[in-house]
Amino acid sequence: MKAVYIEKTGGPEVLIYGDRPKPQAAAGQAVVKLAASGVNFIDTYHRSGLYKIPLPAILGGEGAGVVESVGEGVTTVKPGDRVAYATSRGAYAEYAAAPETALVQIPASVSFKDAAAVMLQGMTAHYLTHSTFPLKKGDTMLVHAAAGGTGRLIVQMAKMLGARVIGTAGSPAKAQIAREAGADEVILYREQDFLEETRRLTGGKGVDVVYDSVGATTFLKGLDCLRPRGMMVQFGNASGAAPAIEPLVLNQKGSLFLTRPTLFHYVATRQELEWRAGDLLRWLAEKKLVLKIDKVYPLQDAAQAQADLEGRKTSGKLVLEP
Repeated sequence: MKAVYIEKTGGPEVLIYGDRPKPQAAAGQAVVKLAASGVNFIDTYHRSGLYKIPLPAILGGEGAGVVESVGEGVTTVKPGDRVAYATSRGAYAEYAAAPETALVQIPASVSFKDAAAVMLQGMTAHYLTHSTFPLKKGDTMLVHAAAGGTGRLIVQMAKMLGARVIGTAGSPAKAQIAREAGADEVILYREQDFLEETRRLTGGKGVDVVYDSVGATTFLKGLDCLRPRGMMVQFGNASGAAPAIEPLVLNQKGSLFLTRPTLFHYVATRQELEWRAGDLLRWLAEKKLVLKIDKVYPLQDAAQAQADLEGRKTSGKLVLEP
C-alpha cells in the first residue's frame, strides 16, 4: 500500500511517500480502508522529534473509512462499517490497523472527509470546554488561534455553553473567520497587544480561562490575562514549547491554575470517547457545528500540508486523501 512515513526526524523534507506493508488485523484490531486522514500539529511533533516515537513510522493519528477486516475478539465493528478514529497512529496511508476501542461509527449523513476533519480537533475542543475548564453561561474566555481548526471549534462550543469569547487572530481575514464562528471580540495580535486588549475588554478583571495552543510566544503573557484563580490551559506548541516556570509564579499572579492536557487522557474510557465523538458527529449531522476544511491534499503531498500548517498559512482543517 502507499503511505507517508519517516525513517528519521527533521523538517517536512524527511517525509517519504512510498510503499509499506499492508497492515493485518491483530486481536482487538480492525483494518480500515481509509478515505480521508486529518493533518494535525501532533503529526509535526512526531516528525520533528519533539514527541518521540519508534522509527520507522507511518505518521497521522486521525482517519475515517470503511472497516475491511477485523481481528480475533472484535465485536463492536464489522467489515463494511463506516468508522472514524483519532488516537491510533498510522493514518497517512491507504490502510490502517486501529484498535477496536478507538473506533466510532459515523452517521450516514456525515462524510468521511468531515469525520476525519473533526475527530481529533473536535474531541480536543470538547474536552477543553466541557471537562478541563467546563464553561458555563457568564464565563469569559480567551482562545488563541481562534480561526484555526481547533480554535473555531472551541469558539463554537463555547458559544453553545453560553460563554463570552475573546479570540486572537493574525489577520483581518482570519479575524472574520473567528467572528463567523461566534467570537464576540477578536484581537489582531500582530497589530494589538493581546494582553492590553484582553484587560481592556474585561474592564481590567481578566478572563476565567485561556486556551493556548501556540505556546512559546503567548504563554507567559497569557498568564497575565487571567483573573485571580483563573486557569491557563496550555495544549499546544505551534510556536514552540512553552517556557518552564516556577510554581511560585502562579501564586504571584493570582493563585492561578495551570494544566497541560492531552486528548488521550480525556478519552481513556469507552464512555468518554462515545460521549465526545457522539456529540461531535450528532452536531455535524444537525448542522449545529460547522467545519471549515481549508484544503484537501492528495496523500503524496503530506509534506506540503505539514509545511502549510507550520507556516500558519491555513485557517481551518487540512485533510489528506489517498
